[in-house]
Amino acid sequence: MADGRPLIAVVDDDSSVRKALAHLLTVKSYAANTFGSAKEFLDSLDQQKPNCLVLDLHMPECGGLDLQHHLLRNGIKIPTVIITAHDEVGLRERCSNAGASAFLVKPISVDILINAIDAAMKPH
Repeated sequence: MADGRPLIAVVDDDSSVRKALAHLLTVKSYAANTFGSAKEFLDSLDQQKPNCLVLDLHMPECGGLDLQHHLLRNGIKIPTVIITAHDEVGLRERCSNAGASAFLVKPISVDILINAIDAAMKPH
């Protein structure tokens, strides 16, 4: 936790989405770190592991599902909320099987996102 607030990592290749989500999260009393790629996020894990990950699925090089599989293979457990503009057949199930706590289709309301993050961070 960053200064007592849950730390949320946002991984999205769109800088405007990262900026908007970071602002929204800080307004809602979270701390937020943003990353433009899966590699940037993975490189940061040595310094700090977030309480929750908000992850875009469609990114160049390493997409969100690839990142989820990497975390799963390496035993890195981070509650994850998937956000995507593409609700393809079977995608929700593949994300869930890879460990995603929630799957949200853009555009996403603030309340739905915050509820999904809070639910993902609750101990099971």
